[in-house]
Amino acid sequence: MTKASFATHPFLLGFEQLDRLVERSTKNDGYPPYNIEQSGDSAYRITLAVAGFAEENLTITIEDAQLKIAGNQVDDGPERVFLHRGIAARQFLRSFVLADGVEVRGAWLENGLLHIDLTRQQPQSVVRKIKING
Repeated sequence: MTKASFATHPFLLGFEQLDRLVERSTKNDGYPPYNIEQSGDSAYRITLAVAGFAEENLTITIEDAQLKIAGNQVDDGPERVFLHRGIAARQFLRSFVLADGVEVRGAWLENGLLHIDLTRQQPQSVVRKIKING
């Protein structure tokens, strides 16, 4: 039995990697919540709700066309006794697949929200004539 996907369409050649990227990107859980907004024709902003995380507890990296945001809170240890603990020290890894030409322009932390600005470079149209060898 074969797995059907959009990359198996006969007019889409060489797009097998897109299937793998889509599969990788769906492995996120729901934490932390986030927004994605379009702030211009070729500009985007990702905002993550990271209340309780300090700047030194957050890491933003790009690896294999994937934007990865990681948070690591340190538990205070056994010296604190909680009668109720509804705010857990929790780690997270949120990732977003970036298209070719999308670049991170900047990131900042403000009022418990981590903002990441992205821009997309407009691709140049390239026409190349192929010689037919007979």
